[in-house]
Amino acid sequence: MPDAGAVDRAVELQAADVVVIGAGQAGLSAAYHLQRRGFRPAGESGSADAAADVQDAPGSYVVLDAEAGPGGAWRHRWKSLRMATVNGISDLPGIPKPDVDPAEPSSGFLSRYFGDYEDGLGLNIVRPVKVRSVSREDDDPSGRLRIESPAGSWSARAVINATGTWTRPFWPIYPGQSTFRGRQLHVADYEAAEDFRGQHVIVVGGGISAVGLLDEISQVTTTSWFTRREPVWREAGFDQKAGHDAVALVEERVRQGLPPQSVVSVTGLIWSPALRAAAARGALARREMFTEIEPGGVRLADGSFLAAGVILWATGFRAELEHLAPLHLRGSGGGIAMDGTQVAAEERVHLVGYGPSSSTIGANRAGRAAVAGILRMLESRRPGGALPA
Repeated sequence: MPDAGAVDRAVELQAADVVVIGAGQAGLSAAYHLQRRGFRPAGESGSADAAADVQDAPGSYVVLDAEAGPGGAWRHRWKSLRMATVNGISDLPGIPKPDVDPAEPSSGFLSRYFGDYEDGLGLNIVRPVKVRSVSREDDDPSGRLRIESPAGSWSARAVINATGTWTRPFWPIYPGQSTFRGRQLHVADYEAAEDFRGQHVIVVGGGISAVGLLDEISQVTTTSWFTRREPVWREAGFDQKAGHDAVALVEERVRQGLPPQSVVSVTGLIWSPALRAAAARGALARREMFTEIEPGGVRLADGSFLAAGVILWATGFRAELEHLAPLHLRGSGGGIAMDGTQVAAEERVHLVGYGPSSSTIGANRAGRAAVAGILRMLESRRPGGALPA
């Protein structure tokens, strides 16, 4: 696997048939299936002339990852999120997770698992590489794509984007927000409940992170929970059909070119013993969304005032796709119309870990589907040449 310093030496245009952007669960799944289908690692260096000739890079791939090491977004999860409480994590394809210590922080366990996976399979991952833009090299719909980064440029026949959402936390805008004298932070910045001891903490959001952190923080200080809509709770028996139906609803949205919703927004929240205990403490008594933020707290919908020292925004994330902006993939609906993992209007680009494939099991399946789709495209464009079976 290329060392991190390799990117400092990458100054020339490099060539690969497929560039995968991101090495989280979805990106590693794509890399696994590329390698399994016979794609070989692209060379560490190349030239513009080589990039123009596909025969110089038959069946090659590279994974560009912005992180300093393995683990994707899991590297940044708060230390109190332990394997006993993390929402279900699927095995990466080909190599199952090792035995799990339920008390170990998920950030450490999963970063180590991802790193061992990369090393064990010899995946071609170059880091740290923060992709700045992806654009078309010319007007030929069968032409190549240019991937630009401060570490160098790559030329590819296809791109599998697996950049996830962690780097794009969503912050709602509320009147008076800038006047708040306390601390405002997003879940992406959360570290430990102890940081808030002695302060009243407002948690905003209706997802898994919100209720999990309410449980944790309410054990050391007082909390209030605000959501825009009444949360939907389920008992712990979420069957396969219900899961399939929920994913299908998210999939239909992206097929229509609408911004994806999270799967949990469709499935609802599932009760656990820890959350029942939080409810018994009163931590899950949901309030109607406040109307304004003031220097010392928030103005409630009924006009009364609630003092607070912290506002924690557990308001989710958006897909990290800004580097794809030069391709103009977004439609009038505000999202990107999809056909499975393929962008409907651009067959050279696949999105994995996006919309219905944002769950860990969905990311694995999406990696396999993206590679199969790219193989079909490349085979159709290579007269008389057989691609890896």
